[in-house]
Amino acid sequence: MTETLEHPARPAAQADHVLPAVRSIAAEMVQVRRHLHAHPELAYQEFETSELVAARLAEWGYEVHRGLAGTGVVGTLKLGPGTRRLGIRADMDALPIHETTGLPYASRHAGRMHACGHDGHTAILLAAARVLAQERGFDGTLHLIFQPAEEGLGGARRMVEEGLFERFPCDAIFALHNMPGFPAGRFGFREGQFTASSDSVTINVVGRGGHGSTPHLVADPVVAAAHIVIALQTIVSRNVDPRDTAVVSVGAIHGGDAPNVIPGTVTLRLTVRAYRPETRAMLRERITELVQAQAATLGVRAEVDYHWRYPAVINDALCTRLAREVAREWLGDQGIVQDLQPVTGSEDFSFMLERCPGSYLIVGNGEGDTHGTGGCQVHNPGYDFNDSILPIAASYWVRLVRRFLAPQG
Repeated sequence: MTETLEHPARPAAQADHVLPAVRSIAAEMVQVRRHLHAHPELAYQEFETSELVAARLAEWGYEVHRGLAGTGVVGTLKLGPGTRRLGIRADMDALPIHETTGLPYASRHAGRMHACGHDGHTAILLAAARVLAQERGFDGTLHLIFQPAEEGLGGARRMVEEGLFERFPCDAIFALHNMPGFPAGRFGFREGQFTASSDSVTINVVGRGGHGSTPHLVADPVVAAAHIVIALQTIVSRNVDPRDTAVVSVGAIHGGDAPNVIPGTVTLRLTVRAYRPETRAMLRERITELVQAQAATLGVRAEVDYHWRYPAVINDALCTRLAREVAREWLGDQGIVQDLQPVTGSEDFSFMLERCPGSYLIVGNGEGDTHGTGGCQVHNPGYDFNDSILPIAASYWVRLVRRFLAPQG
């Protein structure tokens, strides 16, 4: 790595609690993170990123495995006679967003950027990997999973389908995500449902087009689509238990090109989210029934293409309690987000949790509304990962590994 720190990191979060071995490599952590930020790669195109990850892991003595989900990397380190096996996952991909931060290390590739902090997640796990390899201090098998394609293309599902847990068995698996809007370096944990499922629906409303001056001679899909949009709003309010949560949002409507021509087809695109699997299944059934009934009532037909995407993240209670306890014993209650609420965003780590108990946790990226504070929300062209949380988050992974893989007896 030849890049220098052209832009200083923000003041360190929870600096007094950073492990000495992590503190000694803090500047290099920032360099790695900013190098990744300047060279973002989209889903399944993380070639340079996976090369960097694999090279570093091999240098530190990990057994490196490549090829799962194309660009995925798994580093394995086994120490002592212990039989316990732990997995920690970091995502690597960027987003098709044009960066507007103007930072010295901003993306060098127009139209793509690390707008969700996966550059930071990768740098955090690499730093923890280095310290664990150098200081050792655990007994068992550690699998570090660097995953491609979290952003919408299901890299976690593909890794699982290609044999992740058959090749690298884990007794538990953990992952973290930075979270703007929370104090920098503060950790959050939640048992049970944490993120929502995320499904996509495409609805083609098919009628019979014609001239706008003679609407009585057509079967108008525009009017039917308008009725469908309104009717969809009743599903959450009238079919979902008020004590539960769901989202049905129409994000796109496409139909027609001219003001005086009624088109033959209108297309709607929806996102659908829920926490409970039963609610998720009910939404699919109810949306399909309602859309087709509305269409039939107005003399058109509707084709519903329902695409199952990411299930909800459901954290294992025991794993989450362990993860929280590691943070509490180390940082005290002031280092933990109290009463963390579930979010309606989605996360494909859920596919790994369906196969292996574990927990998905957060670390605060900072408050405020700009990249200068770390509070700018993700998936925003002005977002930047807060470098001050790199050492505290890497220290957390080291502590979690040492707790989970502590020598027995």
